[in-house]
Amino acid sequence: MPGCLGKRNKESTFLFCVTVIDSTAQLLSIIMANKNLNQAKAAKKDEFYTQLSDIENELKHYKEHFKDKVVLCNCDDPRVSNFFHYFSHNFEQLGLKKLITTCYKSQERDLFSQNNSERAIWLEYNGDRNDNRVPDPDEIGIHYLNGDGDFRSAECIELLKQADIVVTNPPFSLFREFLEVLMKYEKDFLIIGNVNAVSYKETFQLIKSNKLWLGASIHSGDREFGVPKDYPLNAAGCREDKNGNKYIRVKGVRWFTNLDYKERHEDLILYKIYSPQEYPKYDNYDAINVDKTAEIPMGYDGVLGVPITFLDKYNPEQFEILGLMASTTIDEINFGYPYVSGKKLYARILIRRRQQSENEVSMAAEPQAEYGKE
Repeated sequence: MPGCLGKRNKESTFLFCVTVIDSTAQLLSIIMANKNLNQAKAAKKDEFYTQLSDIENELKHYKEHFKDKVVLCNCDDPRVSNFFHYFSHNFEQLGLKKLITTCYKSQERDLFSQNNSERAIWLEYNGDRNDNRVPDPDEIGIHYLNGDGDFRSAECIELLKQADIVVTNPPFSLFREFLEVLMKYEKDFLIIGNVNAVSYKETFQLIKSNKLWLGASIHSGDREFGVPKDYPLNAAGCREDKNGNKYIRVKGVRWFTNLDYKERHEDLILYKIYSPQEYPKYDNYDAINVDKTAEIPMGYDGVLGVPITFLDKYNPEQFEILGLMASTTIDEINFGYPYVSGKKLYARILIRRRQQSENEVSMAAEPQAEYGKE
């Protein structure tokens, strides 16, 4: 007798389980977990599973983008993916047209299996048909893939072509390749990566041309991810729950997207007054150094070097991005690491103000002697 694909526990968390039928209908038994998207992921131990709360906190900024759209989660095992959970349970609320998820080959019951099966699968969900607001087994189309489910494979590319928006957590070690595929096929996307990816030449060119920006909800700190049970917990912030599931906290995590949201068009409030003493110029580039985004001086019309985390507050109508100082390589967008008085500094983004904001105008009209008073 068939079992259930999903039910809610006491904490209302959606659980996926395997449906076992007779020997001629074993299809649902392949809805299993994956550990590694490919060998690169296994080697670099970057298979991190996103928490539902982080997905919910980010997706609430983009709800208007999803109406009548096909969503693809192409780095997700649908049995355990919180991306699948979110979109399947919010299918009607978002007004989705279709949800597609692909799973790297695996038929092991363990959440983080070793990708040792012969076949991979992809799932298709077209919404609730019996008004119970839960994705039931007979509402989910389950299909075999001929290959291993790698997002770069021809059959996965065909699924990508069907999609309007891609939402997933790709392996950090394959971030460049993943983003390249998305841009090649001109897809809208919302994906997770490390903030250091902004200094990749390919990524930064997209940011500079306003084709890519950081998401709305994660601007600092670290985030907790699930990891395989054989993952070594030898760093601060790691934990293991009562069921043996392991979690680590990863620093510098950001959402990357080309979906617009209103907060990115809000002006950064500037209050500091420029002085050559407080804002020295670089030895190797004609720009002033700004150590903190909050300390960008108002009224300065020249080039400024700001921390990479400036992108968390970047408004493309307020500032123009000119280049990067983040490596020893010097090319058309990267001008080498910044130096001040012979001292090497952290990576900087080169920006220039586009226009004077309203708060700058009002503050500039006040006497400078008033600044700094209690």
